[in-house]
Amino acid sequence: MAKVKIEQLVEEMVHPILMQQHCELVDIEYKKEGSHWYLRIYIDKPGGVTIDDCQAVSEQVSSLLDKEDPIPHFYFLEVSSPGLDRILKKQSDFERYQGSKVDVSLYQSKNGSKKFTGELLGWEDDQLLIREKNEVRSFSRTEVAVVRLAVEF
Repeated sequence: MAKVKIEQLVEEMVHPILMQQHCELVDIEYKKEGSHWYLRIYIDKPGGVTIDDCQAVSEQVSSLLDKEDPIPHFYFLEVSSPGLDRILKKQSDFERYQGSKVDVSLYQSKNGSKKFTGELLGWEDDQLLIREKNEVRSFSRTEVAVVRLAVEF
């Protein structure tokens, strides 16, 4: 079964569990690292997730996956928070974090750089807009490799 298809199938399967636990699905990754496969489920909720939240979701998802058996080989299941530097993927992520500081990574260099940091303004006409040092920068969707919340210390 294709990687994307497994991710979609697992997303549909875990949705009721996440609703019951008052959590939202941030992302699902199914990938091979070295000789091992990993199924990573990233969850969040208002106020943040705790280790107990991750454990409860992990136990329920593990039982469901054991019962339904959608993945034909051995893999490691990991359930965790997306972290302080969470990746923004969904439209709802960009709306929720509008006004926050973000790091933008591009596939190719633009104006001599592949990385930009600024205030997230949002998407407009398929352009990602950020304010960097009082200058508005725009990037087309096809230029953007990843957008993460910036971590400031």
